[in-house]
Amino acid sequence: MTILVTGATGAVGRPVVDQLVEAGESVRAVTRTPATAGLPELVEVFEGDMEKPESLRAAFAGVDRLYLFPIPETAREVVALAKEAGVRRIVVLSSSSALDTSGDNHSSEYHRAVERAVEESGIEWTFIRPDEFATNVLWKWAHSIRTEGVVRAPYGNATRVLIHEADVAAVAATALLEDGHAGQAYMLTGPEAVTQAEQVRQIAQAIGRPVAFEEITPDQARESMGQVMPAPVVEMVLSYLADAVANPPVPVDTVEKVIGRPALTFARWAADHAADFAPQQQETAA
Repeated sequence: MTILVTGATGAVGRPVVDQLVEAGESVRAVTRTPATAGLPELVEVFEGDMEKPESLRAAFAGVDRLYLFPIPETAREVVALAKEAGVRRIVVLSSSSALDTSGDNHSSEYHRAVERAVEESGIEWTFIRPDEFATNVLWKWAHSIRTEGVVRAPYGNATRVLIHEADVAAVAATALLEDGHAGQAYMLTGPEAVTQAEQVRQIAQAIGRPVAFEEITPDQARESMGQVMPAPVVEMVLSYLADAVANPPVPVDTVEKVIGRPALTFARWAADHAADFAPQQQETAA
């Protein structure tokens, strides 16, 4: 059995590769930059670009199972190549946003386009739908923690059920390796709902130095976030946070049911990523 991993150097794709190698499987990986991918020696690495499906043709030859990173613009072409090559099982990295059928959610449409392409191919499928990744904390807060030892954010009491990327990878690897997951759309969360203020406290504990949480108003956040995000995304994020105060999300135990151990806590994630908040990694340009 040969398994092809797309998005193989990503936050989820890389641990998927590692877990498949550890299981003793024949693993192929696609990356645009094989020379700098840093993948394990046992992995057969192919140069390819998901946005250029024909570049993947050689990588698909003889592949039985596929871990599919979502690129909706080319999903149908990629899946057609997989089917032509004889791929029998596809595990898709999707999102919990796919559950939103309102038609107003860009993320939902993005991921459902990929899911539909796979569903309609007739190939056996499993969808992995994680809720918010704990790694989102890095782009939101890592810079200010490294440089100032502070987090400024609205809605300090907003709770999230952040999931460790290693758990997403573990569920994906299990669905690739084991039977019994066909036709399943697995909604994944972390094991507990944690407020933003508590997230900051746990990061401080993990890195061994104080980190202050300063709550700002939604308007202040809107101004700050608007410098780096499109306005619709800013409004979506603020809406999520406001709702997370009024209607705290409830964790689900899908990770434990699929892989046989409890999902990893946010405190564990913070400990695993302590180096990402280290002062010595401070950006050279403010």
